[in-house]
Amino acid sequence: MTDSERIVIIGASLAGAQAAKTLREEGWTGQVVLIGEETELPYERPPLSKAVLLGKDEPVSAQLHDRAWYDENNIELRLGAKATAIDTAASTVTLDDGSEVGYDKLLIATGSRVRKLDVPGGDLQGIHYLRTAAQSQALTDAYAAKPRVVVVGAGWIGLEAASAARERGCEVTVVEPQSTALASVMGEQVGELYADLHRQHGVDLRFNSGVEGFEGDGKLTGVRVSGGDVLPADLVVVGVGVQPNTELAEAAGIDVASREDGSGIRTGADLQTSVPGVYAAGDVVRWDHPLLGHSIRVEHWQNAKDSGAAAAKAMIGQDVSQDAIPYFFTDQYDLGMEYAGDVPRGTSYQVVLRGDPASGAYLAFWLADDNHVLAGMHVNTWGAIDGVRDLIRTKKQVDPARLADSSIELPEV
Repeated sequence: MTDSERIVIIGASLAGAQAAKTLREEGWTGQVVLIGEETELPYERPPLSKAVLLGKDEPVSAQLHDRAWYDENNIELRLGAKATAIDTAASTVTLDDGSEVGYDKLLIATGSRVRKLDVPGGDLQGIHYLRTAAQSQALTDAYAAKPRVVVVGAGWIGLEAASAARERGCEVTVVEPQSTALASVMGEQVGELYADLHRQHGVDLRFNSGVEGFEGDGKLTGVRVSGGDVLPADLVVVGVGVQPNTELAEAAGIDVASREDGSGIRTGADLQTSVPGVYAAGDVVRWDHPLLGHSIRVEHWQNAKDSGAAAAKAMIGQDVSQDAIPYFFTDQYDLGMEYAGDVPRGTSYQVVLRGDPASGAYLAFWLADDNHVLAGMHVNTWGAIDGVRDLIRTKKQVDPARLADSSIELPEV
């Protein structure tokens, strides 16, 4: 590419901003246009469900850079602007004000949006979702009154919202249709360890129970669950997952995976879509992972950073093969956890625990049928995640008994 060419990034997200930053760090001096629907400067999302929700930080603390940084790096910000169409033949992006922006290379980093509960009473005052800075601030302010909180969904967002509510003195009930916390992502055994953590902190857990509707006259007063029982509530946090914003790409004729196939914009390991010159990064991309051997879509912070940087390098002609191992972390009460790896849905595995969960510090590993490590996590065992990554990357077959023995160093298992 030449200095006179323009790269347009749709999505002023972590992935989009990381791509813009990487372009400049790699020495590319052409035009960069960063388009975002929100009016806030690009920010990270993890603090929104952690320090911000605890009332320890303001949402502004999650911003990646101040406005002066974008000016100094000659990155054109178009905030409060929604991309409504991509014309790949004309190489243009249409915005909601009717204007068009031409591009030489395009990065789609449109992220995800929360899934909404389609049940009676879903529009009552007091029902919250947690995805944006504004939503985080609204929920943080609401927690200050110490309301009776019902959290719908025992996934990562739901559990972090429950943890913050309890730490701020709220009465908390969690409603989850599966048999335990995190069952679909961690499995029953490890999920129950997280359920126990919340029970120990006074959270009322209602598993095998769905939400039939919300009750109240304008303002929320209760949550009607399976069987007809009504849980009193002043505030609800709904955390039932997200869906990637692929509609713009699909309308442009770019290859998109079906929901049955895991959703996301399909790309190769270089993050280029089915249309030459158009790339994808962040929550929205489903790419062919060269190490794991299958396509993957990851909805976590580290992937936004990694894929944003990788896409930027690919767009300016560098040889890119995005093989970063998926990673995420959580903080709940006094528990700090890091996880690396991927266990595809439907995969047969066994879980090996290393250390005693009752001690509050342990590791867990998910092993494939041939005993190579698919994924692993540590709880309050800092410095261990690099060893977990090494085992995943080498695909070494391990002895489960030795893996469980904390007296044996991880590289020697």
